[in-house]
Amino acid sequence: MQKMRIGVAGASGRMGRTLIEAVTAAADAELVAALDIAEAPLLGTDAGAALGIATGVTIGADLAGGLGNAEFLIDFTRPAGTLQHLEACRKAGVKMIIGTTGFDAAGRAQIEQAARDISIVFAPNMAVGVNLVFRLLDVAARVLSSGYDVEIIEAHHKHKVDAPSGTALRMGEVVAAALGRDLGECAVYGREGHTGERDASTIGFATVRGGDIVGDHTVLFAGTGERVEITHKAASRMPYALGALRAARFLRDRPTGLYDMQDVLGLR
Repeated sequence: MQKMRIGVAGASGRMGRTLIEAVTAAADAELVAALDIAEAPLLGTDAGAALGIATGVTIGADLAGGLGNAEFLIDFTRPAGTLQHLEACRKAGVKMIIGTTGFDAAGRAQIEQAARDISIVFAPNMAVGVNLVFRLLDVAARVLSSGYDVEIIEAHHKHKVDAPSGTALRMGEVVAAALGRDLGECAVYGREGHTGERDASTIGFATVRGGDIVGDHTVLFAGTGERVEITHKAASRMPYALGALRAARFLRDRPTGLYDMQDVLGLR
């Protein structure tokens, strides 16, 4: 089978470099484009220079030109940039794997509309382990539906710009759905001062930012005399990159449609 022709957005960033490392190491993939903004510090250099490897692909800001030979674009950047890339991919017929978080309702709707013309995997977390946790949370919430308070605690590095994380929010959505609740109505995103007793119908979120924490997530089910904690900790960004490659393989024979990692992993 022909190798997957993959472009990487945000190629100068931490996640971009990890994606480039994963793509170049995969036997069934070929890096054909490395894209970034015009002000990116590594613009004009080999995409593998920061990794100590030569890819033969130069980091560039020409989006249309970069997509010219690509079959897929993997994007873990920021909402505004991803939506710009989305429209370019839609015009060029390039499939997308979107790991960007922090979209508003209009941004998510734009992704849904684009999926009528191209195939897209859009997920707040591409790691296989995290997506298994989503399934475990659904089971746990159904079993612990009465008498247990739910709190979600997440920690990330100091450079992360959105909070709570997209993964934490997705965890909340999974738990809320299993409990027959609407997360938009029952979520509590911060507590301070005299808050009164905890409302048993709420799902609480706590956010930590500091250092170089890649990503820790814990969902706590606190009952009387016992606690159940389901935790995922990422030691590096590589699980997200490997999950993105798995998503690309899933899309190879799918010309259109919007999917997430539950579809990719057959957990739907």
